[in-house]
Amino acid sequence: MNPLKTLVFCSILPGAIPAAKAAQAVAERPNILWLTFEDSSWYLFGCYGNRSVHTPNIDSLARGGIQYMNGWSNGPQSSPARSTLITGCYATTYGMDVHPVAYPTPAGIFFPEFLRAAGYYCTNNSKTHYNTTQNHKTIWNECAADASYNSARRPAGAPFFSVFNTVTSHMSRVRTFHTASRRDYSKEGIVIDSLLLPPHVPHLPEVCSDYAAHLEAIQDVDTWVGFFLKDLREKGLADNTIIFVFSDHGGVLPRGKGYLHETGLRVPLVAWFPPRWAHLAGGPAGRKDSTLVSFVDLGPTMLSLAGIEPPRYMQGRAVLGKYKALKPNEYLFGLAANQLHHFMPTRAVTDGRWKYIRSFIPYKEYALRNYFQWGMPSNQAWDDLAMGVRAEESVAPWSWAGEERLMRPYRYGSGEMLFDLSKDPFETVDLSGDHACATVLERLRGVLADHIGTSGDVGFFIPTCRENVSLWDRVHKDKYPLAELQALASLPGRATAADLAKAERYLSSKDPSMRFWAVVAHGQALLSGTVERLPAGFERLADDPDRYVAAEACFALAYAGKPEEAVGKLLSGDAATIKVGYSLLEALSLDAAMQPHILPFADKLRDHARTLPARENEDAGYMARGVLANLGLMLVRDIYGPEAWEAGLKLNRGRRPMLPLP
Repeated sequence: MNPLKTLVFCSILPGAIPAAKAAQAVAERPNILWLTFEDSSWYLFGCYGNRSVHTPNIDSLARGGIQYMNGWSNGPQSSPARSTLITGCYATTYGMDVHPVAYPTPAGIFFPEFLRAAGYYCTNNSKTHYNTTQNHKTIWNECAADASYNSARRPAGAPFFSVFNTVTSHMSRVRTFHTASRRDYSKEGIVIDSLLLPPHVPHLPEVCSDYAAHLEAIQDVDTWVGFFLKDLREKGLADNTIIFVFSDHGGVLPRGKGYLHETGLRVPLVAWFPPRWAHLAGGPAGRKDSTLVSFVDLGPTMLSLAGIEPPRYMQGRAVLGKYKALKPNEYLFGLAANQLHHFMPTRAVTDGRWKYIRSFIPYKEYALRNYFQWGMPSNQAWDDLAMGVRAEESVAPWSWAGEERLMRPYRYGSGEMLFDLSKDPFETVDLSGDHACATVLERLRGVLADHIGTSGDVGFFIPTCRENVSLWDRVHKDKYPLAELQALASLPGRATAADLAKAERYLSSKDPSMRFWAVVAHGQALLSGTVERLPAGFERLADDPDRYVAAEACFALAYAGKPEEAVGKLLSGDAATIKVGYSLLEALSLDAAMQPHILPFADKLRDHARTLPARENEDAGYMARGVLANLGLMLVRDIYGPEAWEAGLKLNRGRRPMLPLP
């Protein structure tokens, strides 16, 4: 997209949604129904080849509709994914990419408002989870636990756009801390001993159990979809309703949700058209469509199906309907900002065969914990294995020996990965260092860099620079030098000595985000051996007033010969700010060479483990325990405390209801 076109958006935002013509409001339009669920990758469904699960309703829709084989959520977490869905723009364009934090954004950017202006009755039941301080509910006619196309408030004859979201497959169903007293899944036709695990995870009992538990959830999702198919038939709506069924992103096994691998981004996506509206489907029914399509395209596509021309500012393309784009997408783009308190921006791009992932802070390992996700027994078991806690004989018939790919998440690297999805859909073999793939690597690297610029990616502002600020306004009204920030953020992992010499002046910038990326670039250069020492005066940045800048500077100083001084600084602060320090301390503690320098602080870590908050999303205490586990002073399974045992038993014995209903 031409960045100049994006600037036009400012003039068409508030009040720019066109008033619907009377003829449009009463014109015959298709109804559109979204049935969405959570945390589920494409490979979990029968229509995508899984023979261990029974999904007859979704399989039937796929056989009679369009099954997208290259459907992506643009973000691997709920809130950036849904923020992209609801705007038709990448979450990074408005600063909606940090999960799950709401920031100021422009008004009038949500596509249901365009549908409503054209006479559609729009309902949402009921999850929103958009990363904006704008009111999430007022863009809908109804947004509540009883919102439905069956509402008595829907005017007679008005077409509907209705969204229903079930959490029956959410990770929290499997976040049970242990596997004791789990149900007998064979009663659901899921036999653990015969499951074929995807190749990106270790073959461990806990992983198999979590996989079986999630397959049960997938079958519940399919049953839930069936409730709506039956209701549409009974209400006489089936012949006039287009149906979309999809997950909000991938999951639920480790290295899925939260990560830019296919297991985090690629989702089941099925669209079904009744014969009356088959002309809008753009091709024959019952097809497996290899078109590249992602969530940024769904907003424009819904408008196109409703006969509304998508506004110019939308970054996605309509893939169906009256205003279907003349050219299909050449690439799909993925984005992530953080793993809970770990700020670690990553981006991805694919052309359908080749996949490139870029980590902008290469020294932050992928295995830094999100303490919500690490409540899954499979995550804890993988940690145990990687840390040598588990004996190899306990994981027969699978052998740990030689499985270097399974240690990759626990190590930092160059910041770049390249995969050939045609041969390796689960991304187990990184080809970024293969000279035969150098041309592909360079092409995708350039495509991603261009996209960051043309999409107006503001995801490189650090969290403290986003508070109470509309990043859109800062960039487009206040003329912030965004391209300069993007260029600085691109240096870590690829900076030459000459690049660093130019970047050094940013270490004293008045802008904390600029200081941050200059610090990261120098820290990564030190670790990679590009430079042998840090610039004069760098040490003062360990006391920077911005806690994010200070923490990254401490990390660099730890490798510059002052590890214990750096660790002491990372362990200072109150319960709110210390989480930033613990993020870097966790990264340090995964490096065996740094562990002897952290061990002298064991008593302080234990004190923090006892006194700092240890509950969901207020988890500084968990972070302290996590560092102790990395040092071998605590078992990973004990991070959550004895109270987790009873909570896990309750979850393992229970079963989530299949809600909401029509």
